[in-house]
Amino acid sequence: MEATPWRLPTVRALFALAWPMILGRAAQSVVGFTDAVMVAPLGPDALAATGNGALNAFAVFMLPLGVVFIVQSFAAQLSGRHDPARLRRYGWYGLGVALLSEAVALALIPAVPWLLARADYTPAVSALMSDYIALRLVGVGAAVGIEAIANWFGGQGDTRVGLAASVLVMVLNVPLAWVLIHGLGPVPAMGVRGAALASIVATLAGFAYALGAFASAGRGVDRPGWRWEEFRRVLRFGLPNGVNWFLEFAAFLFFIDVVFAGMGTAALAALMAVLQLNSIAFMPAFGLANAGAIHVGQAIGADSADAVRPLVRRTLLAAAAWMGLVGVGYALAPRLLLAPFSPGSLAERTAFLAVAVPLLRVAVAWQLFDAVTMVYSETLRAAGDTAWPMRVRIAISWGAFVPVTLLTARWGGGPVVALSWVVLYMAALAALMAWRFRRGAWRTMGLTGDESEALEP
Repeated sequence: MEATPWRLPTVRALFALAWPMILGRAAQSVVGFTDAVMVAPLGPDALAATGNGALNAFAVFMLPLGVVFIVQSFAAQLSGRHDPARLRRYGWYGLGVALLSEAVALALIPAVPWLLARADYTPAVSALMSDYIALRLVGVGAAVGIEAIANWFGGQGDTRVGLAASVLVMVLNVPLAWVLIHGLGPVPAMGVRGAALASIVATLAGFAYALGAFASAGRGVDRPGWRWEEFRRVLRFGLPNGVNWFLEFAAFLFFIDVVFAGMGTAALAALMAVLQLNSIAFMPAFGLANAGAIHVGQAIGADSADAVRPLVRRTLLAAAAWMGLVGVGYALAPRLLLAPFSPGSLAERTAFLAVAVPLLRVAVAWQLFDAVTMVYSETLRAAGDTAWPMRVRIAISWGAFVPVTLLTARWGGGPVVALSWVVLYMAALAALMAWRFRRGAWRTMGLTGDESEALEP
């Protein structure tokens, strides 16, 4: 096929593609935040069951969500190659992964009480969490389906479908959760179970919207036939991405639940506050990295791989500039930023800020390295280079980061020392992902099977 001229996108074009993804992720964060706020009046057991239940359920979601993220890479390259029939098929393959995920999740539900019984929860929390997780697992297929369709559209440069689906989920979940948790009129109060049910209903509505958009986009395109070889390619390149997401998330959960939890309530509360601030501050950098990856995939599909390096440099500069601004804010006004999370009494606030302010300053370097890592790893994923990053991330997180942080906690290292290991972990990842990109193996990945097969995976 004749090469398509490729124009390097401007920073403005990167932001135009990124902002719907930023807002979409923000909408997802609102759902979890409001659920926690609404169950809090029911007592600490309900709050613990909802908060920990959401984290554990999300851990199950992580694997298939990471797998269907590869749909964006296929869509971007096939969009750049102007191949609508094959492009359409990969949307269906994403939905196939969602269906498979639903089947596995349903099969896991009977095992939830047994698995929770292995953990050190009180009987009351364990019972509530068991109900919550079992219900949330019912919605796995819909959540993965939304992500698959959003990534299919996103790969083509349309990130607003994913935003609309996320906003719809948020708009429905908030009032539904209030009604089902506390009851209203003929609707009985369901407590923690109501929070999970609201999530299922809202997610199904968001999936229905996304599926409708996908159906409309298929008008006028030849009806695609299912090709197992192509579906296997989705799993071949997507599974390493999903396994990476799952195991890295598990390593970070270990860091929170074991390392920081053992340092006392003030340290754990300070870390939670810093994580909340970082999750908001990092969204633009994530959106920029993802937008850059979409353009990278389209450039590769258009046979313009030489445009990838300048595009990555431009994305890196934009993401680093944003994180630099965040760092200035962290340095100049840490107490102001942390004020919403400060406990009630003067003694508690003093203890909290004594730990949280230094942690927030350490987080500046953490986020900067994380932004660099995200830009390079998203670029590699867009090209189909997913197996090598998976191996490196797992080796560093579980082979080095987890043991070192655990030893630090046992030897009496404080919160700042523990979080400094996160900075070193991110710095190592950033250096390795940059090295991998510069080595150039991504040029020979052959994601869509049109070029010579890859050196990896």
